[in-house]
Amino acid sequence: MKTKTLLKKLNLNEKDFDDIKSTVAEVEKKTTGEIAVAVTAESAHYSFWELLASDLFAAVVLLVLLPFADKIRMIYRHIYWHNEPGWILPLFFIISCFAAVVIAFYVVNIPALDRLIIPSAVKRACVTHRAFRYFTESGVYDTKEHSGILIFVSYMERQVRIVADSGISAKISQDLWNIIADELAENLRKGKTAEAFTNAIEKCGELLAENFPNHEENPNELEDGLVILEDAEWF
Repeated sequence: MKTKTLLKKLNLNEKDFDDIKSTVAEVEKKTTGEIAVAVTAESAHYSFWELLASDLFAAVVLLVLLPFADKIRMIYRHIYWHNEPGWILPLFFIISCFAAVVIAFYVVNIPALDRLIIPSAVKRACVTHRAFRYFTESGVYDTKEHSGILIFVSYMERQVRIVADSGISAKISQDLWNIIADELAENLRKGKTAEAFTNAIEKCGELLAENFPNHEENPNELEDGLVILEDAEWF
């Protein structure tokens, strides 16, 4: 999915990006904690599952066509005046199955169908893996007080992760972050994207301010604002 398509589906505009960025900056003034926010179209390509579903569809097409083999042969006999080549019927089935795979593979790449064919456990594992990967890539794990968190949204899977660094985990239960993540997911489902992010950022900021209050030396260690991730892993 292209970035423009993702932004359209999320209903995000330039002002929303500015609002999210300013919210992060404002929240971080009250804490030494750092907040990173990222969205990806999907956390993996899932081509194995899409191809598997396409192959199964082609198998169903083959099973449906097999009882009509004699009628199909009669059509070719009419066309070739009872001199049809022996390979024409097998070729018909090969082309039919190949066409079924191609069409099905294109159709199952529609996000709504993709979510149905991919096992829930696989989606959960891929989103978690992608979130931790970006947690490392973005440097959230490497803040001075290990007080960084990542708010991560994967659009296709409709899932949210909030990943906290070790310094935060020692003071704040992951259950509290999960509550915020669930609320963020619900607000995103309702289409309130910008409001969903700003509310989640503010609530994360409140928890961070209680446990990591601001002090005199408080450099901004991570990029503020929402980051759109364009890559995904093959799985």
